[in-house]
Amino acid sequence: MSKPILTIVVPCYNEEEVLPETVFQLSEVLDSLITDQLIALGSTVLFVDDGSKDATWSLIERFHLSNPFITGLKLAKNAGHQSALLAGLLKAKAYSDCVVSIDADLQDDTSVIREFLVKFHEGYDIVYGIRQDRSADTFFKRATAQGFYKLMTSLGVKIQYNHADFRLMSKRTLDNLEKFQEVNLFLRGLVPLLGFPSTQVYYDRKERFAGESKYPLRKMLAFAFDGITSFSVTPIRLVTVMGFLLFALSVVAAIYAIVGKLLGENVTGWTSLILSVWFIGGVQLLAIGLIGEYIGKIYKEVKQRPLFVIEKELTEQTQGQETVTSQASQPASARR
Repeated sequence: MSKPILTIVVPCYNEEEVLPETVFQLSEVLDSLITDQLIALGSTVLFVDDGSKDATWSLIERFHLSNPFITGLKLAKNAGHQSALLAGLLKAKAYSDCVVSIDADLQDDTSVIREFLVKFHEGYDIVYGIRQDRSADTFFKRATAQGFYKLMTSLGVKIQYNHADFRLMSKRTLDNLEKFQEVNLFLRGLVPLLGFPSTQVYYDRKERFAGESKYPLRKMLAFAFDGITSFSVTPIRLVTVMGFLLFALSVVAAIYAIVGKLLGENVTGWTSLILSVWFIGGVQLLAIGLIGEYIGKIYKEVKQRPLFVIEKELTEQTQGQETVTSQASQPASARR
């Protein structure tokens, strides 16, 4: 196999504190891989600025002028981590043989990228980075994350346990990923659906090098719920089962009331009646909300709005000068 061109895609949002160290470490990785002839000259790092409000893009521009490895993509507005990552993957696949995605916070071990390339040379199209140690996470985050992976598996979703978005993908896997017409993006669930030869590389998760996490509890819960509702209809089926159970319970209660009446017993129970009404009303609202969530996803899919809008692009060919592109990414129906 000839030496592949590698692009490392790094989505960024307000990462000015950690960015200089990220540039340094990833540049060292590329330089080492080129020296060992695992990748070709022309391999780069592509930073995707997801509408940052700090100096992230200014730093990317500055490093682009001084570091031949650094390229950049600036989105016109914050599109979300998954959309920013997809923007980088689709841009990089045009000139790369393989692409590695990694977050800017350096919690994922950059030295593992070498093992990714070794597996790629062995013939694997997808290499998943699997965390074997989550000691850097808080107890709450560790417990909820592991619970999420187990829940997704129990719902029948094919997902890599303890894997985030640290992975290598070949050009042909990205070509096929582009064919998926998903607006509600959950790449951790989409990538396993591709079915190409894959393997895992295990590594220890580190603490964030600098800055603050961009995934507070609210975002983590929303991301988990999006993943569940984007890949499984089991929650709706559970609502149906709950409806049958409540119906059966009401039949039993009716029989009990009739028998009590026939036996001359007074069937009191104002409190139980009110509690029953509240309980059933709560279940109905929950069911309506869940169904509404699925309908909302259908609504987003039908509109086919662009997932991201690219405002500026810094490429290897424009080293030393800035190329400004004002382009809207194609809607999902046109990404074929």
